[in-house]
Amino acid sequence: MPHVDVPGARLYYETAGHASEEPLLLLHAGIATLRMWDPLIDSLAPNHYVIRYDTRCFGQTSCQPSGFSDRDDARAILDHLGVSRATFIGASRGGRIALDVAVETPERVAGIATIGSGPSGFPEVELTDEEDRICTDIDQAWDAQDFGRILDLETRLWAIGPLRNEDDLDPDFVRTAYELGRSNLHHQPGVDAPADELEPPAYDRVVDLDVPALVTVGEFDLSRALLQFEYLAATIPGARRHVLPDTAHLPSVERPKEFLDVLSPWLAEHGL
Repeated sequence: MPHVDVPGARLYYETAGHASEEPLLLLHAGIATLRMWDPLIDSLAPNHYVIRYDTRCFGQTSCQPSGFSDRDDARAILDHLGVSRATFIGASRGGRIALDVAVETPERVAGIATIGSGPSGFPEVELTDEEDRICTDIDQAWDAQDFGRILDLETRLWAIGPLRNEDDLDPDFVRTAYELGRSNLHHQPGVDAPADELEPPAYDRVVDLDVPALVTVGEFDLSRALLQFEYLAATIPGARRHVLPDTAHLPSVERPKEFLDVLSPWLAEHGL
């Protein structure tokens, strides 16, 4: 089992493709693990060195839930594999980590693609009534320390989406979404451990990014994610924007072919 030892954790990672190809670093969402990228690997690996890992307190990564930096962990994975610069592809919190690394150490990032992500320091956004209802259920489950229910409700909120009925969706996707969330059960409650935050945050710094950027979001994602998408698309110089129809917070899992139809030409256009 490949791991990178860092202070307070053992980061589990996987690679595919040849190390001589253009490197991609895939960073998973907070309702998933590196397994969320499974549907993309066969398409990306022939022309890329694909690197993915379970961030601290997720999946098969062991962790100490305090005093760490997600940015340092991402760079440690690259350093371990001898990669000086990579294209970062991040979903949700994975995209936030990618943006933080890009503004703090731009020499490590050749390009950046985000999925339903926002920059650190993004202002609070008022929830819709339906979002607020599910969040209240999550708070009640937290009070009861019912971690399995917390994970299921978070999947319901984010992957299914507050405006959709899971009975109307592809049952294979619904099953996969819940499995991805539940795979982090053994880490609860450490999964919510605070990391060292970037100061100043990326919110006012992404305007200075000077790399190719692809900003994507699912049509039925949460209101906060949709606002973050609009902000990144308007603020990152030259950013390409795309809304993936009939998806919520995990479009690359729900409709991987459609996501690749957006990602792959963008990578090829920029030699990434």
